[in-house]
Amino acid sequence: MRFALPLAATCLAGTLMAQAPDTVFLEELTWTELRDLVEAGTTTIIIPTGGTEQNGPHMVLGKHNFLVKHKAGEAARRLGDALVAPVMAYVPEGDVDPPTSHMRFPGTITTPPRVFEQVLEYAARSFKQHGFVDIALLGDSGGNQASQAAVAERLNAEWADTPVRVHHLTDYYPGRGDDWLVEQGVAAEDVGSHAGMHDTASFLFLDPSKLRLDQMERGTGPTGNGVVGYPGRSTAAFGEQILEMQIDAAVRQIERLRTSSRP
Repeated sequence: MRFALPLAATCLAGTLMAQAPDTVFLEELTWTELRDLVEAGTTTIIIPTGGTEQNGPHMVLGKHNFLVKHKAGEAARRLGDALVAPVMAYVPEGDVDPPTSHMRFPGTITTPPRVFEQVLEYAARSFKQHGFVDIALLGDSGGNQASQAAVAERLNAEWADTPVRVHHLTDYYPGRGDDWLVEQGVAAEDVGSHAGMHDTASFLFLDPSKLRLDQMERGTGPTGNGVVGYPGRSTAAFGEQILEMQIDAAVRQIERLRTSSRP
């Protein structure tokens, strides 16, 4: 009788070890699980870049990080042979002293572009070392785009004689969401350009807990409440469509570049 518990524990351990991990997120895998996935053909890695910045009184500072992780995860699942790296949450957001751009608002975290690029570069170098051949840079913020393009260009020139390619995804951000909202009859000034309807609607569909619904006031700009647009016009239905367009754009571009970027 005294051997029953160890035997049950042994059986349970064997069952758990036999289960394949049901995740596309790198940080949820062990190193042996990752090794096996790469050897089996999972050789695309998505590096999401977000940001920690002010998003008005109604939306959390980590907006970009939450949204880009979700969208990168959905893209990886649809691709079927891709994984998602941890989100890069520290990105260029303006100068520290004197503060510029979003750094004028409490909670924003900034890095110089050269620092951001070096971290991104060495993440890509790490993934090359581990056997990934397609490294996709998925940037959810406008300030990330130039640095992503620069890193991709440099590494692709260096790695031209190897199978590895770095893809700066341009179809994902900002995507067609803002134009689509205007096509639905929403005024462009209500759609806005920062902390407006695009991301607010996305959270209304995905996770309203990231919003302060009683604070969705009309924007007064970068010298006011930090909002450009009118988030109060957002709906969950708008958000569902905007998210779908961005995820689909990322998947299609990755699929295209995995072929077209090589001779």
